[in-house]
Amino acid sequence: MTGRLMLLDTASLYFRAYFGVPDSVKAPDGTPVNAVRGLLDFIDRLVKDHRPEHLVACMDADWRPQWRVELIPTYKAHRVAEEHPGGPDEEEVPDTLAPQVPVIEAVLDAIGIARVGVAGYEADDVIGTFTARAEGPVDIVTGDRDLYQLVDDARGVRVLYPLKGVGTLQLTDEAVLREKYGVDGRGYADLALLRGDPSDGLPGVAGIGEKTAAKLLAEFGDLAGIMAAVDDPRARLTPSQRKRLTEARPYVAVAPKVVRVADDVPLPDVGTALPRTPRDPAALEELAQRWGLGGSLQRLLTTLAR
Repeated sequence: MTGRLMLLDTASLYFRAYFGVPDSVKAPDGTPVNAVRGLLDFIDRLVKDHRPEHLVACMDADWRPQWRVELIPTYKAHRVAEEHPGGPDEEEVPDTLAPQVPVIEAVLDAIGIARVGVAGYEADDVIGTFTARAEGPVDIVTGDRDLYQLVDDARGVRVLYPLKGVGTLQLTDEAVLREKYGVDGRGYADLALLRGDPSDGLPGVAGIGEKTAAKLLAEFGDLAGIMAAVDDPRARLTPSQRKRLTEARPYVAVAPKVVRVADDVPLPDVGTALPRTPRDPAALEELAQRWGLGGSLQRLLTTLAR
């Protein structure tokens, strides 16, 4: 892949579509399809505005991988609806959204948009691996700031962060990260690790918030530099910071593997080129009729055909 690659954090986008499009948008049988149609509208706008040559809808085959939970048991624990010892835990999802996810998957497949999820990994990890392998510029579309860690001006990797729908996007490059957080993409994972993230169940280091974390990273370079400073009595740390970081050593030892997205996921061999015509027109027509996809689907097909 040498042309522009667009990677969709699909769950992030269909959650936004679900909450952004009224649930009065329904199929002929009365089933809500607001997330389905909203996501199709999102993709249509993204393709129109940014013209990627390759597009991948990245999926959560496992939204809470066991290997992350083993390192930090609180990881996303508050989002578990039902535990499954033999497989992925069930995530808490609104009752009228869950039935729309298989429809989204079927529609993307019939259109011919590459859809990739890998057992044991989150969509973030799939995105991280595609990004690592890309030879051209990469646009990552997500409402999850965790993926700011992949921003890399030298490689043309940026995050398109929806502020309102996908019509208003924050084009996040290293300049934006430095202005807002005082770090570049590489430093963002360390910042997030230190400050913690309640939405992901990451405790962070007690007493070290975002501003303090940014100052420590500016002073000592990275997480390893900060922890080396803890052992150096000459390092410019306050007694409180030194104490907090010392107490947090067990967390700091394991958190990097949890916070940093994987870049070595065994990806399947898929065609990622943006489709110009539907892969399965008959199946797509049946889905369109069954779920009343109407103008949302037609607009996207028109955009893809250009």
